[in-house]
Amino acid sequence: MHYLFFDPEITRNNLLPFTYTRPVANMRIGIMTIDEKWQKHLKEGVFGYKTADYLQDKFPLNQGTANILINGSICPNEVLIEEIAQLKAPKQALVWGNVLVAVYVEAANLANFSEDISAYQCTETKSTSILQINYSYDLFSKNGEAIAQDFDFLTKGRVSQAIPAGNQFINPERIFIEEGAKVQFSILNASTGPIYIGKNAEIMEGCKVRGPFAICEEAGLKMDAKIYGPTTVGPHCKVGGEVNNVIFYAYSNKGHDGFVGNAVIGEWVNMGADTNNSNLKNTYDEVKLWNYRTEKFEKTGLTFCGLMMGDHAKCGINTMFNTGTVVGVGANIFGAGFPRNFLPSYSWGGAQGLETFVLPKFYKTAEAVYKRRNVPFTDADKAILKHVYDLSKKYRTWENNAS
Repeated sequence: MHYLFFDPEITRNNLLPFTYTRPVANMRIGIMTIDEKWQKHLKEGVFGYKTADYLQDKFPLNQGTANILINGSICPNEVLIEEIAQLKAPKQALVWGNVLVAVYVEAANLANFSEDISAYQCTETKSTSILQINYSYDLFSKNGEAIAQDFDFLTKGRVSQAIPAGNQFINPERIFIEEGAKVQFSILNASTGPIYIGKNAEIMEGCKVRGPFAICEEAGLKMDAKIYGPTTVGPHCKVGGEVNNVIFYAYSNKGHDGFVGNAVIGEWVNMGADTNNSNLKNTYDEVKLWNYRTEKFEKTGLTFCGLMMGDHAKCGINTMFNTGTVVGVGANIFGAGFPRNFLPSYSWGGAQGLETFVLPKFYKTAEAVYKRRNVPFTDADKAILKHVYDLSKKYRTWENNAS
């Protein structure tokens, strides 16, 4: 069977800037990305993505004669896996209220695929606890639940590496250490949620960690880091300072002191020393956040909401981000004062003014960053980032005014 993750259109636009550079199913929440969760639960099959055309080179469709399309915003559970296995004929669908969870589609009908459930023979799921992301802030808001689910799934029937001598810990049965991981002279408190330490990850001396917490493969916590859950440090990330309820995607660095809270930090992000974000308004009012779909600031329903930072964004030392700030792909932010709370993709500057981080200059930086991590900066990567550059031009108002 071919399993293809589709992007719900409204959700995809709500999740920008993160879905500028990836399908919805490639979002990380908990320990794994959503597509990784499905692949591990389903175990067998060919996997692909029905996503934006410009992403298909890097995230191929991989269609077959028979395909199960799966909603990329929904995390799997055992009930959903069993129910999806019962989709045996074209147009048979699994739904959750008005939400399409999965549907059997033959190859000839893929091009005309629709999320409209009235077109299908629908069965309502019996699952009572579905985890779905609809907005970018759902990622950190629901991360504790996702970490717990992933922890139970990944560690079931397995034995953790022993917690090394010299560490202090609470509730060790909810601490799992993968092969090759290092933890030295630190405090691990799993009384508030599980702690997962991935393969070859490192927690340096003096770190204080409260669960729920996950640090993924080859990632690291710098000395004396203070981590409040629910927090995820993605693969190959380096994190220090004070962190509270944050998801870091892969290959990103916050290596120094400074506070980041209630935030989502994309891939290949670098945060200069003493970068801080506010996560609470002085008035304790509900936080509004820029929404690309409606192209205005929308209420989040949250009192605590900090920073959304897209892939390849960078910020200089002592950067200060206000409550509810959205930073686009490839932005480079620096200088004194608080920059505006919506910074378009490929912005260059800060509170003193913005210009454009032009593509040749951006590519040069990206190539250097990838080379440091021994990762190829491919033509597919460049094509995606060029497309995002063009898509996001309308938000760089200084360009439009100049023309």
